[in-house]
Amino acid sequence: MTYPSYLRVKDFAQRVKSGFFCKTCDILVSESRKMVKILGVEFAPLRVPLERRIQTLCLSQWVLVFLFGGFGCLFLCIYLLFTRFYWIPLLYAVWYLLDRKTSETGGNAISWIRYNVVWRKMGEYFPAKLHKTADLDPRKSYVFGLHPHGIMHISGFLSFATEATGFSELFPGLFPHLAILHGQFQFPFYRDYLMTAGMCSVSRNSFNWMLNRPGHCACVVVGGAMEALESKPGSLNLVLMKRKGFIKQALIHGASLVPVFSFGENDVYEQVDNPDGSFLKRLQLFLTHRVFGFSLPIIRGRGIFNYTFGVFPHRRPLNTVVGAPIDVEKTDEPTQEQIDSLHERYVRGLKEMFNSNKTKFGFSEDAKLNFIG
Repeated sequence: MTYPSYLRVKDFAQRVKSGFFCKTCDILVSESRKMVKILGVEFAPLRVPLERRIQTLCLSQWVLVFLFGGFGCLFLCIYLLFTRFYWIPLLYAVWYLLDRKTSETGGNAISWIRYNVVWRKMGEYFPAKLHKTADLDPRKSYVFGLHPHGIMHISGFLSFATEATGFSELFPGLFPHLAILHGQFQFPFYRDYLMTAGMCSVSRNSFNWMLNRPGHCACVVVGGAMEALESKPGSLNLVLMKRKGFIKQALIHGASLVPVFSFGENDVYEQVDNPDGSFLKRLQLFLTHRVFGFSLPIIRGRGIFNYTFGVFPHRRPLNTVVGAPIDVEKTDEPTQEQIDSLHERYVRGLKEMFNSNKTKFGFSEDAKLNFIG
């Protein structure tokens, strides 16, 4: 039986008046804000504040460049050689020859890039914060030892390659250079992306340039590729006891040592279990030492629309604590005994700084750093 059109309209009006559709919409909106789990995959809510979307967008560009930027730019240049745009990589080759030493002379920092709002929004994603425990004299030069490496050392990038966490406000007169593997500066275009943030090579020449200039800080991720393979939520494994090159450079230049610990760096990614002695760990070590020179942890992050898998880091607080400086007397030709002695002082300083701050950032009173190499 069909009703006359005017009765259908009347019924519709009554339903609207009674709030039927309003209640339905409220239910739909409420459900869209909830996380949905299907077949073990946790999907993000449909309705997320715009601010969080912007934060994720700003983060995603950096993660994708970090993972694929180097080889992507290299393959692009090779491809362009076989197109009518062949002149672009040829011109860049000339530029590279003229600019090849810049990665060992402090990079090519551009202020508006370091202060760009993109990095601030990326930092708010976690959020990332920088904490100061002592004043640093801008008339001196410094070697910052950064721990732990994590998977991508996001906290180090945000704190020392950008102004996302306000480094210049906390330490006026100082300029940090995040020092990374020299091989990263062999990739066309990608190298320029890195150097505009003041990043530079971790080579001896680079140390000479930075540490001979007051107010410059060489920021070294001490644990390197080996420590990345130890990165797991809650892990306190550090590769440090045999890492003494940065200690020697501090002695040669009389630069103060500053221990830095990033609480939460190991928590933003999980990785496939790789216990010592397993086939996966042996393969990773082989590729690290014999093939690539950098490690290949199999990461488990999140995606843009899910929280279960993907290449993007989880939202976990990143708190980077800059410890008190350890003054170093300049020694042109340090002996092994002097290097070992200063290394012991540095390890003690790192332990003291960690123990003084661990309960503030999620660790128990009995948590201890574990030095594995």
